[in-house]
Amino acid sequence: MRAAAYHRYGPPDVVQIEEVAKPVPQGDQVLIQVRAASVNPLDFHFMRGSPGVVRMVTGLRRPKFAVLGVDVAGVVEASGKDVRQFKPGDEVFGSCRGAFAEYACTSESTLVPKPANVTFEQAAAVPVAAYSALQALRDCGKIQAGQKVLINGAAGGVGTFAVQLAKWFGAEVTGVCSTRNVDLVRSIGADRVVDYTREDYTGSGLHYDLVCDCIGNHSLSENRRALKPKGVHIPVGGKGDKLLGPLLQKLVMAPFYSQKMTVFFMAKNSKEDLVIMSELTRTAKVTPIIDRRYDLAETREALAYLEQGHARGKVVITIN
Repeated sequence: MRAAAYHRYGPPDVVQIEEVAKPVPQGDQVLIQVRAASVNPLDFHFMRGSPGVVRMVTGLRRPKFAVLGVDVAGVVEASGKDVRQFKPGDEVFGSCRGAFAEYACTSESTLVPKPANVTFEQAAAVPVAAYSALQALRDCGKIQAGQKVLINGAAGGVGTFAVQLAKWFGAEVTGVCSTRNVDLVRSIGADRVVDYTREDYTGSGLHYDLVCDCIGNHSLSENRRALKPKGVHIPVGGKGDKLLGPLLQKLVMAPFYSQKMTVFFMAKNSKEDLVIMSELTRTAKVTPIIDRRYDLAETREALAYLEQGHARGKVVITIN
């Protein structure tokens, strides 16, 4: 089968389309004929082995697992002896390792049925970005109806889910984005849109119950200026080592902030959350936003585009 593989760390050029062995499902695993996979920052961090801490997972000197991709949607082709939920022909989506390939294997515990009215591309766009947005707002931010919530990076992969989920929770949502994305962010439900080229939300004098920062372009102290006295700031993303600076700043400055909080977290796979997102997409309460589609042979281009940091919503790889 064809797969987007890499054998050393580096820029997108290290990724090559290769013929690799088709995986065989064992135990509770299912073999998926991949129809679509989405690209996440996690993928180019794995590709580059940066920041260095990711090599504790991917391999210190070289990648331990050669095929990239963690979000998948496709059709079950075969299953291991312990699989109970799925059978060949079922359309599924969820999380797996090695999604940038014609076939991928994963545990049935990481998958849910794909709604019939949701495309494979839309379904593949959901898992990592939706986990990040949902868990940030619900679990870390303890979001409540009527709260004022700001999403920085509202037009990105996580941001487009965060805006829609915050509205679903009943919050009053402000989205921060560039000029070209103002209409997009407004169209997915933001009550107010801030064009960051014209206004800095950290110095506007407006205050929020929750600031969900999907970009990491402001310091911890700058984000705290935008919080209400009991507000919560949640860094959801940031390039390279940008998250390490705020973490150290939190440890040093925490005693000087009374009830304002910065909550750091890492999104985790959750079948329960995937079921929630499946229902929200099925009922069109949340719509995955797809910026660009690439063929499997164009995986390097897809990674390079997402790494530039200007994608509107999700970048998807389709496999025919």
